[in-house]
Amino acid sequence: MSDTEKNRSVLPANWRHGTLFAMAVFVLAACSDNSTVQTAQCAASAERVAALEQHAGGDVAAFAVSDEPIPLPVFEFAGRGGNKASTADFAGKTVLLNLWATWCAPCREEMPALDTLQAEFGSDAFQVLPVSIDRGGPDKPLAFFEEIGISHLPFYQDETMGIFNELKKKSLAFGLPVTLLVDADGCVLGNLNGPADWAGSDARRLIGAVVGK
Repeated sequence: MSDTEKNRSVLPANWRHGTLFAMAVFVLAACSDNSTVQTAQCAASAERVAALEQHAGGDVAAFAVSDEPIPLPVFEFAGRGGNKASTADFAGKTVLLNLWATWCAPCREEMPALDTLQAEFGSDAFQVLPVSIDRGGPDKPLAFFEEIGISHLPFYQDETMGIFNELKKKSLAFGLPVTLLVDADGCVLGNLNGPADWAGSDARRLIGAVVGK
């Protein structure tokens, strides 16, 4: 093999190794920057988490306070009439995100309490955000809302179950109903798997600790 041929065989390999190294450095830096951004975004939320710990008892004893608040991903869903919406529409508000379905008996039982909670706390600073994961269109979950007289909650639906599956990957959702408390900075303060009396005094103290009411 000539010197020229040797150079041709060596240079591309060196180039590949250098490129792979540069890419690895870039990916590590990006991950580091992303972690830093998340930590900075949720820094103030750590204080809110500390305030919640003393209120996670009684009817909301199953509420799991986050060890380290993380940003909630932007989730999309459909509203009445199929209008598209997302969690980004509620930026700047403390949100109680609740995933439910009409075939889930505990979900049906707790929905009136969520409606009462919204009636009492709903404002520019707080929103109960129920999202149905029923399939087959909105008729059935909307009929349920009408049947039990829901008058303060908005209606949203995610037929793909994408939100639930994503939360499951993050170990935030294990079944239905599942409820997440997200602060005004968009950071998850805690989650509760299973039903709760969201209209009770324990739940009101929990929410009040975040929204100052």
